[in-house]
Amino acid sequence: MTVGAYQPSMLDLATGDGIAGDGATLGPLGGALRRHELGSGAWVDHLPGWVNGSDAVLRVLLDEVDWQAERRRMYDDVVDVPRLLRWYAGGERLPHPVLTAARQDLTRHYAAELGEPFVTAGMCLYRDGRDSVAWHGDTIGRSATEDTIVAIVSFGSPRPLLLRPRGGTPDRDRAGREGAGRGAGSSTLRFPLGHGDLVVMGGSCQRTWEHAIPKTSRPVGPRVSVQFRPTGVA
Repeated sequence: MTVGAYQPSMLDLATGDGIAGDGATLGPLGGALRRHELGSGAWVDHLPGWVNGSDAVLRVLLDEVDWQAERRRMYDDVVDVPRLLRWYAGGERLPHPVLTAARQDLTRHYAAELGEPFVTAGMCLYRDGRDSVAWHGDTIGRSATEDTIVAIVSFGSPRPLLLRPRGGTPDRDRAGREGAGRGAGSSTLRFPLGHGDLVVMGGSCQRTWEHAIPKTSRPVGPRVSVQFRPTGVA
């Protein structure tokens, strides 16, 4: 597997033994997450640097996960998916204990809003700036008709997660004025995610907004995105 050169963060140095003896730990969620209300029942929570010592987790993900390359039909052709993938079912052991702890902490924190546990863990490896994901909402399964929550923890070199409203309803521009980074277009939000950052998309977000990781010509190292979802949300 070939990935871009990774430059560790000087702000993400592991200290102490951590959860797995490699210094990786989780920070608090309560009082630390910042919520951005997007309108129409959608919201995004953001917490930079939730995983302390995240480079230790990244090394395990790069070296020990059996990443899969996939091909998908695009119009009249079959093309390579521009990222590597791995999906973990609910009963499957996750590759690093901090991910198991993260799923448990997220389930506890969002219990009142979600009403069920986070179960699956989907992972994407963006090897360099050529890897990407196009604009989409996670609307395969229950999220096509129900409010739900998808929590994403990022490891490695930051890449921008862009969000934009479906249809551009004016009241959805409010989140940009509340402090989320602005991307291209007046109502596009931009969250640079990496080095243990957490972003959580909730409510109607998957139906009323869509998100993407764009390609970049800048030299960037690998980034791994871990997405925790309840059962039946894909």
